[in-house]
Amino acid sequence: MDTDQVWAERRAGIELEIERLLRLVADLKAFCVAKEPTDTQLAEAPVIERWRVTSRPAYCLIGEVTGHPLMTGAGRRIVTSDVVLIDGERGWARTKSRWYRLGIHATAKLDG
Repeated sequence: MDTDQVWAERRAGIELEIERLLRLVADLKAFCVAKEPTDTQLAEAPVIERWRVTSRPAYCLIGEVTGHPLMTGAGRRIVTSDVVLIDGERGWARTKSRWYRLGIHATAKLDG
């Protein structure tokens, strides 16, 4: 493979990671002021059902996602990027990539 092409692909990956980190920094700064995500951020966030915290070796979430901008469909099994903030009682989490609304926890008993 051409070294220029390799560099172009690597640079594209680096630029994507920079954008993700800049969004994370902006969200963390806003969080320091408001102490929670905004209603708009949560309304636009995908829902992750049957979620739990795990590690790989960083903490992340696994579960069934609905409304994800890249993982289309409902109930699709995912592993998120690293968890940065989480409030299970209030039902939200911020990973390196995006906000999530937390639905039913994996250990919750379901009616029926």
